[in-house]
Parts: sequence; C-alpha cells; structure tokens
Amino acid sequence: MKKHMLSIMLLLSAGWVCANQPDSVYVKGYTTAKNNYKDGLHLAYSIDGKHWQPVADEFSFLKSDYGRWGAEKRMINPQLLRAQNGTWHCLFDVNERDGVVGVASSKDLILWTPQDYYVGNSGEVDKYLLSQGLDKKSNTVFKVPYQVVQRLVDHSMVTAYKNEKNAETAESFAARHADLKPVSATLNINQEDRKPISDKLIGVFFEDINYAADGGLYAELIQNRDFEYTSKDKKEWNSLTAWTSKGSVRVETANPLHDNNKHYALLGSGQTLINEGFNGIAIQTGEKYDFSVFVKASSASLFSVRLIDAAGKSLSNELVLSATSRSAANGWKKIEKVLTATATVPDARLEIKAVKVASDEQLAVDMVSLFPQKTFRNRKNGLRKDLAQMIADIKPRFVRFPGGCVAHGNGMDNIYNWKHTIGKLEERKPDFNLWGYHQTKGLGYFEYFQYCEDIGAEPLPVLAAGVPCQNSAHNHATGLAGQQGGIPMEHMDEYVQDVLDLIEWATGDKSTVWGRKRAEAGHPKPFHLKYLGIGNEDLISTAFKERFDMIYKAVKTQYPEITVIGTVGPFYEGSDYEFGWDFASKLEVPMVDEHYYVAPTWMINNQRYYDKYDRNKPKVYLGEYATWGNTLYNALSEALHLCNVERNADIVSMTSYAPLLAKEGFTQWNPDLIYFNNTDVNPTINYEVQKLFGNYSGEEYIASDLTVDNPSAEIQKRIVQSVVRNKENGNLIVKLVNLLPVETTVELSNLKIQGSVIKRTVLRGNPSDKKAVPVSDRWVPNEDKIILPAYSFVVLELIPPFAT
Repeated sequence: MKKHMLSIMLLLSAGWVCANQPDSVYVKGYTTAKNNYKDGLHLAYSIDGKHWQPVADEFSFLKSDYGRWGAEKRMINPQLLRAQNGTWHCLFDVNERDGVVGVASSKDLILWTPQDYYVGNSGEVDKYLLSQGLDKKSNTVFKVPYQVVQRLVDHSMVTAYKNEKNAETAESFAARHADLKPVSATLNINQEDRKPISDKLIGVFFEDINYAADGGLYAELIQNRDFEYTSKDKKEWNSLTAWTSKGSVRVETANPLHDNNKHYALLGSGQTLINEGFNGIAIQTGEKYDFSVFVKASSASLFSVRLIDAAGKSLSNELVLSATSRSAANGWKKIEKVLTATATVPDARLEIKAVKVASDEQLAVDMVSLFPQKTFRNRKNGLRKDLAQMIADIKPRFVRFPGGCVAHGNGMDNIYNWKHTIGKLEERKPDFNLWGYHQTKGLGYFEYFQYCEDIGAEPLPVLAAGVPCQNSAHNHATGLAGQQGGIPMEHMDEYVQDVLDLIEWATGDKSTVWGRKRAEAGHPKPFHLKYLGIGNEDLISTAFKERFDMIYKAVKTQYPEITVIGTVGPFYEGSDYEFGWDFASKLEVPMVDEHYYVAPTWMINNQRYYDKYDRNKPKVYLGEYATWGNTLYNALSEALHLCNVERNADIVSMTSYAPLLAKEGFTQWNPDLIYFNNTDVNPTINYEVQKLFGNYSGEEYIASDLTVDNPSAEIQKRIVQSVVRNKENGNLIVKLVNLLPVETTVELSNLKIQGSVIKRTVLRGNPSDKKAVPVSDRWVPNEDKIILPAYSFVVLELIPPFAT
C-alpha cells in the first residue's frame, strides 16, 4: 500500500505533465445502467470530438439525491450544459416513472450545489434554464483547456488515496509494523496555558430506531395496545397484529374512545384476546404490574385479566372486572388494577376474556396497558429502569430527541408533530415510523423533558425545518420527492407557530396557553429549554432554505435566548456540508449540527479536523457520529477523536454518538451504543468510552504536548493525549490513547506523581475484542511515568494538591 500511495502522490505533484499533452479537449457527461443507474454522472473527454475516453475510470462526479437510499437515488439521461458565465449545469431524470427532473450546478464539475427537482411538464425546468441563460437545445459537448480534465483526474486520485488510507485496519497496520518495538514518549503539561471549553460536550441522542421507544426505553409491555397498527407501519400488519383471539373478535371504529385512536376490539361472551407483547412479556416473581384498560358495555358485563404462558397456565393473579358504566363519557370506562407475577419468565402473555356479556351485545376494549411499577424513578407511564439508568450513567449533559430522520419523517404526512405526543395517552396520535414500524407516542415530549430533568441533562428537541427527510420516498401525489415538496408556503405561518408554541409549552408559566397545558399534565414549573434543533441532515435545497429562514428568524425574534441549531447534511464534506455551512454562516445561526459515520482510521487520519475551523463562525454540535463497528479498535478510535474534540471544545460545544439503542432481533442499523432484549442490557465497548468521557469531563482545557521517540508520523499519530480540569473540584484529568500494537511508556516530565494516590482507569485488549470493560484502581506510582498497554485507553484523575 505504501508504494501505491507514494505513486499517487508523485503523479499529483507532477500534475500529469507531459511534453505533448493537448492544449484543449472536448468533454461531455453521461451515465450508465450499471448498478441500476445509481453511479451518477460520469465525464468523458476526447481530443478530436469523435473518440471518447472516460475521465478517471468512470468516477462518479455527481449522484442523485432523489428518493430513498437503496431503492432510489438514480440518475438517468443526464444533460450537461454550460452557461455563458462558465457555470456547469446538470439536468437528469430521476427514474422512468415520475416525470421529475433534477438540477444542480457547479463551477468546477467537482463541488455541485444541492439539488432541486421539478415536474418535467410543469414548465419549471424551462424557467430554470431561462434564468441561467440556457435552453434544452444548448450544446452538450464542450471544448475546455486540458487542465480541466487534469483537475478532475487529480480529484479522483486524491479521493482514492484518502479512501485507501482510511481503509487501514489494526491488523494490516500491525502486519506492516511487525518489527515495531515498544515506544517511549514525554508528556509536557503547561497548567498555566488553559482555555475554557464547553461544559455540555458529552450528551446522548435518542431516536426511535431499532425499536428504541415502543418495546424499548418506553416501559409499556403491551404491543399494539390501541389496535392502531396498520399496513402503513408494515405491509403485513393490521389492527390485530400482536393479538391472537379465541372466537370471532372484530375491530370497530364507530364511536371510538378518541378521534386520534379510532380502532377498538369487540368481544362476545366467552371470547378471548391474548397479547404477545414485544416478542414476549418479561415478568419477575413477586413484581407488581399496573394494568389499565378502557372498556364499554351498555349492560352488566364481566371480563377477566391474567398473565399466562404459551400453554395457557396462569402466571399471575386473575382479575375479574365489571365493564359497565353508563355515566362515563361516550360510554367508555377506564379501569386500573394491579397484577402480581407468580413466576419469572421472558415470554409471558396477557389474556383478556369476556366472561359475561349479554347475548345481543359485545364488550368494547381499547388502550390495553401493562407497566412494571418499577420504572425509572417509579414514574407512571415511565421508562424501562435498566435502560434509562444505563443512559443516565453516561452523565450526559443533554439529550437530543426524537430524531434523526424520525423528526421530519417519510413525506409530508409523517413529519413528527410534538403536539400529538402530549396530554392523555388515549388522545395522542400514533403514526407509522420512518424505520418501518409503529410509534404510539406514549413516549412523547412530556416524557422526554421529564427524563432530561430526572438525569440533570438539557433537553435538545429537534423539529423539522418544514421539509421531510432527505431520504423520503417520492410523493405520488405531487410527483416530487418528499423532502423536496416541503410544507406549502401558504401554511408555513401555522408551522412556525407550532415551533413557537413548543417553546411556550416548555418555558411558559401557567398563565400562557401552552404553559397551562404542561402544568395540567403534571409539571407546573417550566422545563429548562436552552437549545432547539431545526432540521436534520437536510438537503440544502431552495425549499429547505426558504423554510428554515422563516423558522429561525421567528424564534430569534420572539425567543432570542434560545440557541437554534441548524443542519449541514449527513456527511463531513460535499454539497450539503459546504453550502449548509455557507447558509448558516450568512444567517448567523449560533450552532450547526454535523453528522458523519466513518472508518476508525478516518479518525486517526483527521486529528486536526476541527483545528482549522473559524472560531468566528457558528459553533459545532457533532450530533451523530460513530465508526463502523463495536470492537475495541473502533472504541479506541472514538476515544482518540474525542481527545481531539476536547482540544477544540471551544468550537465543538456538544457531541452525541448515534444511534443510542438497538433491540436484539429488531436492529435496522449497526453499529449502536447499547443493545438490549426484554430482560438484558448489553452495552458496547463504545459505550464504555462515552461513559468515561462523560464521567471524567472538564470545563478547562490544559495545553500539553506529547513527544514520541519514534520519528514515524504513522506511529506518532496513534498516541494521543488530552488534559482537562474539572473546575468544580479542581481535579486534573489526563486521558491517554495508545492505538499501537506495542506498549508505550509515557514520562510525565513536569507532573510529579511519584508516591501519589491516583485513580487510574484502563480499557485495554485486542483490537477485535467486543467485550472489554474498563478497570479502575487506586494507583501509587513509584516514578513519574505510566505504561500504556498496547491498544488501550487510560484515564488518570489527579486530586489536588499535586506537584508540578
């Protein structure tokens, strides 16, 4: 690999100069049917305009952003045009059926603007061409200086070079350095050279992906409790999914419990409904479970409730209850009782049996619920205790919710509406989940804010910027991709008011309209709210910019104390990143949300990524990041990255690994931070790194430098340090990462620790390990040195006074 990389760099430095290269060539754009037209725009060049060669072996210079990743993102019949001012324009069909044309422009054929889309027969394409001084009959073959093609080739080679460097694994690096001897280094800490850094650096991001909410953090044990599952959730689902019946149980919608929950079940005498929970209902002997249900019957009716196993054997006490209540509103009656488990099993079921119903009637049943009494902080409608506690143990300074892509949904009708998630459970409006299942909204904005308050974290709600997810499927009604249509501008004032209403709901006193609703829900005092995210990984399109601008200016005007966090796309480079930063900077948005998922070696090779950021531009919230894996090598790479982020925590204000939770057997995205099933919680090594940074944080960054005795830059950049001070207790925290296959001895040149009692925590193992955990001890060093084992992360907590 070394030789290949060297040859690339030599070619680049030489500029592909040859004595007889042409002064100019012809270029044109094209695509191929390979990979179902997903490889995007290729460029070809010709010396004579007749014989053509692909530029850079059919490198993809522009790809379509239309529709869903995987199924869509296709480019057909691209037309490359050039305006008189030299700007390139690409028009393309997005597929064979929708009649939609995508457009983007570029000054250099490398960095393209975010795409806009037009219905082909709407006249909008002609308006676009006219505005650029073009028409459909414009020339599509262009004579350009040969240096244009040379720059394109250079760009493709640099991209290949970076990809090859970042593909390095722990194993391939160790093999190339098989003769590497233990390394020595000297750490010099300058306690007089310090700067304030963010005290909100480590947080968590919760998104309802991988069954993180229903069936996960939300402690409800009954699946499809409201009979509102539909084929929009999953094509094979219906109102009785997760229920089995004995007898002909049917679902009705006339005179429902609430208009937001239209479906309910009808049982005749002797008929039974059995709920399987979320892949079983886990119960423990002697534990109590709060059961509730809404029922309706016009004459004396009885029904029974109990927990059973697969064979029908009782696993709890049996309740026999009356369903009749003529005085209840609309005839519905809420019943709340307690079931006590008589066995410990992972797969119990809940049985509801109509014991006595008049022959000419049926028993109506809705909102069937079962909660363990031992939820987190023992709250009603609460959170699963072990999962909530594991998140709290990170000591996150903030919690971002409810997404992610869930926040702005799959198409206009699926944008997450916070108002549908507050108030009584039976009045909340469920919806299908972008990730292919169901959201009851039982875990809603009230519960999110309550959890933040319980763990001492700032809430960071994220609202859609008036456009759905960049990954939305196309919209059959309009012919446009969901993310492109956006809320119609004539309705944006209403949407902006929804955003402002959220801030009032969270921060207003009981005299305000929405503050009163929060108080009536059980929280008279305002919640803390300092941060508000607007948008998530959005295409920085015309539709997005128009709507974000409206929302941002309204919030800034009415609530100037709120820090609005913008968005700069899903990657650390490219059009959304470049144009998103430019847009946010011009608007003077105080903070932007960056996302990237990368190979672990990317973090080793990009340690100065944030050093170059302009401190006068918006602050950074690294809202979603991870390396692709849950091994020790991944976790140590993330620790190395966080050490470099701490050095730049004057510009990077907040970070959160993503995704947070994943239910085993229902995981749609890997890797994740915490895996779980109905009975167990299984944190990853990546989680251990997050927890160490959360528990050993500081508000001052202390300058330091590390001198390594090995002259190789590859060796040097795999040993990284960070030193911070906790201002509250004065403790000095030294973090050291060793990503080498050999141990490293670090001399603490101006920190005299010999004979001191130091709390030392070490995370170590083989790079492929998935089960390593940190080990802490009270360490009394006999010299001013510390040995970092191969593949290790070491945290030292020094309690003052300490000598220097």
